[in-house]
Amino acid sequence: MLEVLAALDAAHLIRTRAGARHVLTVPAVRSLADHSALVEIARGYVGSQALAFRATLFNKSAVSNWLVPWHQDTALPMKRRTDAPGWGPWSIKGGVLHAVAPAAALEQVVALRVHLDDSDPDNGPLRVLPRTHMNGILRHEEIEKLALTVAPVDCVTDAGGVVGMRPLAVHASSKALTDRPRRVLHIEFAPAASLVGGELAVG
Repeated sequence: MLEVLAALDAAHLIRTRAGARHVLTVPAVRSLADHSALVEIARGYVGSQALAFRATLFNKSAVSNWLVPWHQDTALPMKRRTDAPGWGPWSIKGGVLHAVAPAAALEQVVALRVHLDDSDPDNGPLRVLPRTHMNGILRHEEIEKLALTVAPVDCVTDAGGVVGMRPLAVHASSKALTDRPRRVLHIEFAPAASLVGGELAVG
């Protein structure tokens, strides 16, 4: 983990308050995403050809302490626009074309969150509403109702631990209550670059 942290600190990334997008371009991050142990976990969710197509650094600290309300992840990075049903609206994020994807595509994706620091209930961990990834893409009102009726789970682990999540799982993150950093590499895998009518941008 120290090597990855040093590489991220030295990399010329476009950083936001929450971290940095598209960090697979950092060689140490690409090596981590291709590590046999991580790929083996991903294969259990997306099949034998598991492809790491995107990595995001989340960096929560005393200097940048942020929260995220309950939501689903519905946008995917795309190589080009498609006319296939269910894709869009389209946007540019971090210089990369993105589209809100259909549920059939999002259901094929898994994110493996590699923790670069210890994560505990006090430093703003990922929180999920269990089994909500099975409900497809939800309206805002449906998400709000689930947040009131489903008991959330804090996804905590020591540095070096991995937490898996589906993008359609309703999730959130509170502000940290301590000064200890919570840095996470959110690495997403798919069974292939092409997903039900759209081609992923990899990198």
